[in-house]
Amino acid sequence: MALTPVAVAPYQLGLWLAEYLNPRCQLCRVGPCAPKQLLCTACHQSIDWQPAPFQIDVMANQALTIQAATYYDYPIRQAIRAFKHSEDLTKLAILVHALRQLPRPHGCHKHNSVIVPMPTTHKRLVNRGFDPVSILVAHLSKHWQIPIWRGVDRVDNTVSQQGLSRSERLTNLTDAFLVSAPPPVKKLILFDDVATTGASLQALAKSLIEFARPNAAFNALNHNVTLTYQITAFAVAHGSASSAIASL
Repeated sequence: MALTPVAVAPYQLGLWLAEYLNPRCQLCRVGPCAPKQLLCTACHQSIDWQPAPFQIDVMANQALTIQAATYYDYPIRQAIRAFKHSEDLTKLAILVHALRQLPRPHGCHKHNSVIVPMPTTHKRLVNRGFDPVSILVAHLSKHWQIPIWRGVDRVDNTVSQQGLSRSERLTNLTDAFLVSAPPPVKKLILFDDVATTGASLQALAKSLIEFARPNAAFNALNHNVTLTYQITAFAVAHGSASSAIASL
């Protein structure tokens, strides 16, 4: 699969209007914003940004580090739900502001890295009418100046992860992803909108690693990537601030 841009013209237009023509905060709609900013200082400071990253085991001796922009609390939770389930474009600017808080992975740039968005199923895409992760990852790609790679498909026999326990999520994601081509680089940055337990990102990382092993000879012959991918993961939101405080 080639590195691909995402057609986000209608969404980009709304974002330009918010950035350049509306001087008010996209959250409170009252506070003034600095040029090219989307939230006022007060609203920005009211949100806990960049919670501590967490790790989940992918397979023996290999863990995946996941960094979220913020917690899955108000107002990000409401913005994600409104955009994801109702295509509420008034919430996109808030989510783009959150994406801009994600730290670029160390040592990653457009020549050695790609962003791998969480794929959706064809059935879910038809039912919803659009793919919210594709819209968000396009903005992240532009912000980091790192291309998007779409070499993974999601099998249609999985159900939504929402409302499932962690064990149910893991069972639901068994063989859920199909890697169609070798990634063009070693540094893979996985992206999802919400990392509730990290199970989806874990399964995606595992699929990429397992794909590399039987294809080692192909990769070597074609001077492509080696067996070892450097995989990290990012999300707009994860967990809650209250749970993080309780665990201390």
